[in-house]
Amino acid sequence: MTAVAPSSWDAAVRQARSEGYGYFDWLGCVDEIGRSDTLRIVLVLRNLASPGRDCLTLTTEVPRDDARLDSISDVFTGAGWHEREAAELFGMDFVGGDHRRLLLDANFSGTPLRKDQVLAARAGASWPGAKEPGETEASPSRRRMVPAGVPDPAVWGDRDPDKPAAEPAEVADSAVGGRVRRRER
Repeated sequence: MTAVAPSSWDAAVRQARSEGYGYFDWLGCVDEIGRSDTLRIVLVLRNLASPGRDCLTLTTEVPRDDARLDSISDVFTGAGWHEREAAELFGMDFVGGDHRRLLLDANFSGTPLRKDQVLAARAGASWPGAKEPGETEASPSRRRMVPAGVPDPAVWGDRDPDKPAAEPAEVADSAVGGRVRRRER
């Protein structure tokens, strides 16, 4: 895996292609919230003519609040589809790329694969909680549970209005699912 500065992204991709990595395999985005305040772009290229030297992975990181990177769709046409997907789902801006919607409805607002994005459909639906199958209502109460993708109510939603708003990293950390925190008394 080779880390590349965002300012050198286009040049590094062109260099890799000139070195024989002419087969575009995959481009994806990873939300690094909790580790750093960045989005990581991962590009996998293949050299079909050189066994043993057949795969090259390039990565770069861009700030979450200014997620901009040069498009490589003029180098690898197939990258355009992957860039559009990362743009829609993570909020990336590929400068010089195709900005048409790919997967989501035109009215959709948000970046659904960012870890601090609350999954509204899950947050609005009731979740069964921590009771075991077969238990009745007469059983002792259990702490409420939330599904993965829904932050703890103490962090987002049903929270104390006098407390400051949660940071995106705190929201993402609490959205792993499981038991809800006990309320402070």
